[in-house]
Amino acid sequence: MADNDNRSDAPAGDDFANDDDLPEASVFIIIGQVSRETDGEKIQVHVMLAAPDEDSAVRETLNALAREGFAEADLDQIGLLEGMPEEEPHSTAYEGVLEGEVDVITFD
Repeated sequence: MADNDNRSDAPAGDDFANDDDLPEASVFIIIGQVSRETDGEKIQVHVMLAAPDEDSAVRETLNALAREGFAEADLDQIGLLEGMPEEEPHSTAYEGVLEGEVDVITFD
């Protein structure tokens, strides 16, 4: 049986259980070049994801690219998106990011 007494071990006066205290994830876009083989031909990539900070965004981007089968990645730019992009495929990717996905967009 689960223990649901909502008890916190935080010191008195600290309300760490409040969701408002959790860091809010930002939507990042990372632009770079990737290849499926070491020293292979590189193609442009845009990766969109939600992360609490730039370091986390870069780490998760590299993990996602590895899962997609890319052997090398050169990440050139990182930026924050302040709303849904107007053009495809970025607008659809943005919707996925809001649902927790990491979206990899390649340009052959």
